[in-house]
Amino acid sequence: MENKQTKGIDFAAIPQTAIRVVTSPAVFFRDMQKTGGFIEPLVFMVVLGVVSGIIQAVLNLLHLNVMGGIAAGVGAIIILPIFIAIFGFISAGIAFAIWKVMGSQESYETAYRCVAYTGALSPITTILGVVPFLGAVVGILIGTYFIVIASVEVHKIPAKKAWIVFGIIAAILILLNIGGQFAARKLSSDAGRFQQEMQEATTQMQKSAEDARKAAEEAGRAASNMSEEMQKQMEEQAEAMRKAAEEMQKQAEEMKKQNSR
Repeated sequence: MENKQTKGIDFAAIPQTAIRVVTSPAVFFRDMQKTGGFIEPLVFMVVLGVVSGIIQAVLNLLHLNVMGGIAAGVGAIIILPIFIAIFGFISAGIAFAIWKVMGSQESYETAYRCVAYTGALSPITTILGVVPFLGAVVGILIGTYFIVIASVEVHKIPAKKAWIVFGIIAAILILLNIGGQFAARKLSSDAGRFQQEMQEATTQMQKSAEDARKAAEEAGRAASNMSEEMQKQMEEQAEAMRKAAEEMQKQAEEMKKQNSR
């Protein structure tokens, strides 16, 4: 018997579905099937995740060296769709709980389908992520707009109520995101400063070691010169003593001759 969850999957229709979600979200969510399994929306989310991974790979190639860009690009294409698929189930659970508190009568499956089809925004938010701070803020606001539309069209929640609840959540996410980016930039700056200080300390240590080596060589040369000077003086003293001994011997012989007369 053919599986009902895989029967209706049409990969060729995914681009058109994504365009419909982005360009006419109210119509799409109003007409969206609330049931039908998890496979179709999961496949849609993963495919859009692959597209986002490819976009991220291209962006990495533009900002990094060739080898680093290729490695980061392959990682993005593999990891990003997996992350999106996993996060889809988690975020759907959170959205389901919020919608339930707000009075929705729909199931978790319906909540998941709503979240999964908002995955059409992932390529857009990936591109927006290139812009520091502002890109993430715009991405959150766009996502909030689509969630509010899904709340109204699918879950039959009043628009004002949906905007208040998800607007507060969006404001919190924006603050957390901006705070996180500031912290990351500060950490990067501190790491760069620490690296510079370490390089300066290493250079200073190398200079000190070179100075110590030169001082040791100078001391060695001085010791060698001193040893040569002492040896020279000892030789001169020995020569003087030899001459004195010879002189004394001559005098002794002269005295002996005189005594013998």
